Amino acid sequence: MPGVPEARSELEEVVDFLSEPDRFADLGARVPKGILLYGPPGTGKTLLAKAVARESGAAFYGQSASAFVEMFAGLGASRIRKLFDTACKNQPLVELDGFQGVPQVVVIAASKRLEDLDPALLRPGRFDRQVLVMPPDLSGRISILNVHTRGKPLGADIDLEQIARQTSGLTGADLANLCNEAAISAGRANRGSLIASDFDLALERVVAGLQQRRVVSEKEKRILAFHEAGHALMSHLVGDPQPVQKVTIVSRGHALGYTLNTPQEDRYLQTKEELFDLLKVLLAGRAAEQVVFGRITNGAANDLERATELARSMVFEYGMGDAVNSRTVRADNYALSEHTKELRDAEQAGLTDRAYHDAIRLLGEHREALDLLASGLLDKETLVRAELQELLAGVVPDSDSSSMVGKLVPLVSEG
Repeated sequence: MPGVPEARSELEEVVDFLSEPDRFADLGARVPKGILLYGPPGTGKTLLAKAVARESGAAFYGQSASAFVEMFAGLGASRIRKLFDTACKNQPLVELDGFQGVPQVVVIAASKRLEDLDPALLRPGRFDRQVLVMPPDLSGRISILNVHTRGKPLGADIDLEQIARQTSGLTGADLANLCNEAAISAGRANRGSLIASDFDLALERVVAGLQQRRVVSEKEKRILAFHEAGHALMSHLVGDPQPVQKVTIVSRGHALGYTLNTPQEDRYLQTKEELFDLLKVLLAGRAAEQVVFGRITNGAANDLERATELARSMVFEYGMGDAVNSRTVRADNYALSEHTKELRDAEQAGLTDRAYHDAIRLLGEHREALDLLASGLLDKETLVRAELQELLAGVVPDSDSSSMVGKLVPLVSEG
């Protein structure tokens, strides 16, 4: 299965166990009784489970957890027993400890969050092998795109590697949807093949949602233009290796406008300074409203939510605060003193406050460029990468800012 080599190699052992049990039994080894696949939705956990069954020649019986949830007591448990009975009649597989022992049944489960499960489930004899299934890396995304474009007529201007670079953080399901949306776009235009713009439109739709036309007053349109111009200019000022690909004041999904940044490489480690720059980019839309109009609107709700989540992670998970940076920051609340809780909350608020004031300062210093971008948006409604580069050609990135590194997904700053 393309895109998940680490998970695949882990599960290949299980296939060997099921295909050649005697080879391992002679050495005193036993097949894992339970395998737990965990990771974000859409990464291929169910597909991997089916692939294990297919490659080993075993029968596969799939059920979602909701199938066992019933309002009548005992009905869910009865369905679980019936599923095991069916599996046992069609060995090979091994039931978990606590059930009747049958030597040829393997239970494969999938979960979004390993930490939410009862530790008793994860002990040896139950789900004793846990396999992390993450979104694919660059080479994995190229492989997945090749699979999902197979049979689709592609134009000469399509570069799957470049598309893969622009889709860092998307799951296999996202990429399948991306290819399907691109094909629909080509069909809508009555073309016989897919071209690069089909994938551009598809990426926007997958990441930002369906384009919608709303009646926006001229006053609101001007606010939106400066809000999105703020995001785009700040991304440039902090040195954007996650370049702005498009800025628009055309509504899509729930957003009245948005700025689309797409990373050019996979990054897994980020410094405190890089994350702080990302905070400034997220808050730059509201900062632009404050700089230009002297007041703010409710249009930055999504930006504020994401900035708060990022600042919380910096302090609570990454230990990037000044006062609590060397402490065990992920401890449960009951294990922390009230003083430490207050310090954490103050650190989080301090990070967002400093990022917001930095954004106001920088946008004020570059007001001419901010006006230029906003005017371009009011004139054309949408600015693409080449147009942005032309408008910002004379703007030197801020030397006090570190290079802003994109998160593991395309960044959409919504207005």
